[in-house]
Amino acid sequence: MSPTATPQGLADRLDGTRPYVLSLFRIVVGLLFFCHGASSLLGWFGGLMGTGKTVDAGTWPGWYAAVIQLVGGGLVLLGLGTRSAAFISSGSMAYAYFHEHQPEKLWPIQNGGEAAAMFCWAFLLIVFTGPGPWALDRFLGSARQTVTAPETHRQPTAV
Repeated sequence: MSPTATPQGLADRLDGTRPYVLSLFRIVVGLLFFCHGASSLLGWFGGLMGTGKTVDAGTWPGWYAAVIQLVGGGLVLLGLGTRSAAFISSGSMAYAYFHEHQPEKLWPIQNGGEAAAMFCWAFLLIVFTGPGPWALDRFLGSARQTVTAPETHRQPTAV
């Protein structure tokens, strides 16, 4: 067995699990986002920022963000309308970062915007990767079955 055979075999095995790991990623991100919304709107998990309270209905932007978190997180968690829900959720987190966190300081570590930035990019990734095989869309038949072509490495052409 050559030294290069082992990494390629591992890469092949890992590539074979990619769709299922993407489903798990989607489920975890959706669950965490849902929990933020449930905390703010319903007072679950200690309520709004651990105060036991909820955000006042209709207040901008907190109540609207919490609705997007609850509904969008739930849809992404279940894999139902995943790409649309992830797109809206990503946009709401971009708004949260640039309008609520970034004006305070430049870097997320300084302005408390790490969660907003991470959720924004995680949802954007889900928009492009799709829900994976463990999604209600797949079971209900409303999602298109997509087949991804294997990655090809092109050789540079001589000019």
